[in-house]
Amino acid sequence: MPTDVIKAKNYLLSLGIHGEIPMGSERMEMRKRQMSVQQESVAGGTAPTQQDQQGQGNRGSNACCFCWCCCCSCSCLTVRNEDRENRNRRASYDVKGEGTGEIEDSPKPTVEEVRSWGQSFDKLMRCPAGRSAFRQFLRTEFSEENMLFWLACEEFSKETNKTIIEEKARLIYEDYISILSPKEVSLDSRVREVINRNMLEPTSHTFDDAQLQIYTLMQRDSYPRFMNSPVYKNLLKSLSEQSPES
Repeated sequence: MPTDVIKAKNYLLSLGIHGEIPMGSERMEMRKRQMSVQQESVAGGTAPTQQDQQGQGNRGSNACCFCWCCCCSCSCLTVRNEDRENRNRRASYDVKGEGTGEIEDSPKPTVEEVRSWGQSFDKLMRCPAGRSAFRQFLRTEFSEENMLFWLACEEFSKETNKTIIEEKARLIYEDYISILSPKEVSLDSRVREVINRNMLEPTSHTFDDAQLQIYTLMQRDSYPRFMNSPVYKNLLKSLSEQSPES
């Protein structure tokens, strides 16, 4: 008797099936019955375990993938944020060392100086205390970046070292010219094109046109409001009351 037939007969006996081993189509039918019995047996015990393992595997894989993506994203964001903060700190340090300190620590103005601010914008901007008061006003209008940019350009135009010029030009561009910067100043397309060309080989005059445009903007737009603002009026009143000549 062939070995496969003996195995089949023994298998049927183990299942409680007695009789002759079927041949041909009957054997096919028997195999179907065997497969049905095996499927029922698997469904009763083995399948859930395999499904659970597969599900756990999928969840584990997804979790790992999710964690990796999150970690990667967080790491990338952290690096970008740190890089941005470092650039801002360097830029802020440069600007502060080149003019902001002068404004913040400016001496108290006299009554005559404060009154002279109303004569012209030039007199206001030439006076450290005037720039300080005007900057405080711009801060209330959320346009302080105009003064900061103008100050940065003033100091930048005095620089002579080529390496420092290139570094500071990049910082000024990133802080005040780039459309991605929260401190971007308002410039027309012509001036932006000039700056973009100048940035290929920056010099101390790279931002001259932009500085003039921002100066004119402050003179025409913000200066008249400053002269009528409580910031200016209260300062003038306070100094007038303290002055023995008043």
